[in-house]
Amino acid sequence: MQKFKTALFGTGFVGRVHLEGIRRLGYVELYAIGEPLIEKANQLAAEFGVQHTEADYHRILEDPAVDAVHICTPNALHFPMAKDALLAGKHVICEKPLATSIAEAQELVKIATGKKLRNCTSHNLRFYPMVQHMRRMVESGDLGDIMVLQGTYSQDWLLYDTDWNWRLDSKFNGRSRCLADIGSHWCDMAEHITGLRITSVCADMATFHKTRKQPKGPIETFAGKTLSPEDYTETAIDTEDMGAVVFRMGNGARGAYTASQVNAGCKNRLQMEIYGTKCGVMWNQERPDELWIGNRNTNNQIVIKDPSLLKPGAKAYADLPGGHSEGYDDTFKQIFRRFYQSIADPTATPEYPQFVDGLRQLTILEAEMESNAKHGWVDVPPFQG
Repeated sequence: MQKFKTALFGTGFVGRVHLEGIRRLGYVELYAIGEPLIEKANQLAAEFGVQHTEADYHRILEDPAVDAVHICTPNALHFPMAKDALLAGKHVICEKPLATSIAEAQELVKIATGKKLRNCTSHNLRFYPMVQHMRRMVESGDLGDIMVLQGTYSQDWLLYDTDWNWRLDSKFNGRSRCLADIGSHWCDMAEHITGLRITSVCADMATFHKTRKQPKGPIETFAGKTLSPEDYTETAIDTEDMGAVVFRMGNGARGAYTASQVNAGCKNRLQMEIYGTKCGVMWNQERPDELWIGNRNTNNQIVIKDPSLLKPGAKAYADLPGGHSEGYDDTFKQIFRRFYQSIADPTATPEYPQFVDGLRQLTILEAEMESNAKHGWVDVPPFQG
């Protein structure tokens, strides 16, 4: 396998997840880390044996040794960093949301296409083995005609007004928080599994904590619940804690989902339920190796992940035998593997979400935000991919 040198921009929670996923590939070297807080970059570099660190990411992009870039920074930096990386001739994996506006995402798609560079929006949750098994069940007609989709993406890490993270600030995050951050994962998965497109939405968004107590010192993502800072700054919040969306899909199917970061006890509960004319399926990210299959006239089933029993198109998404769990971190390994394999083979069809898929989720998000403002239904423009 061809060897690659890659750079990581951002050293927070998901930056470390990317770092560990990169190292698992074997043929990709994490060559450089870009981080304005250079002490954090140096600490991570020392821990993982990375050669180069820079406070200014532009200096990394000037290095001809760098083949690709992973962008894991706050959302507002995704667009300028991805644009600069593409213009520097680098292949790019960017965390979602791809940008903070449709216009920015459209520009990134145009540049990547024009320069013939590989580009990926990191909707990694597609890559659980049982999610791929559901997709192949739909493709093979096991569910029949899809009628109903429903579910949730629920977390509790922002339940209290003392919980704090940069995502709460629209200057760093963009106008939407909950629907952009986790609702986009749910919608991407729904469209990916079914092959259908959301055509219209009716959304209701709520901010329960109008103000929050912002710690005067920095904290890591998901770490706020363990801290008791003595000093806070009372800060107004302009992003939503929760959103509920009713939607229509292209074949006449109907659906509804909620996305919430204030649901006590839910750590990372993406639950997807899909019901067709033959049977239904339900998958919960907190129990990723299990798939519930619902039947009308016979017993329901709980199917446990086993590569030897997966649909043929899903087998390649599981590396471990039955009884050996594959979880969140494994989804990054799967998406990165396919990304770098596509760089090695310029003729290969990408088997991962591209920038156009990131644009798609921003298009849905924009319709959801417009619907919330209007208190009514809004059509979603057709998918352009």
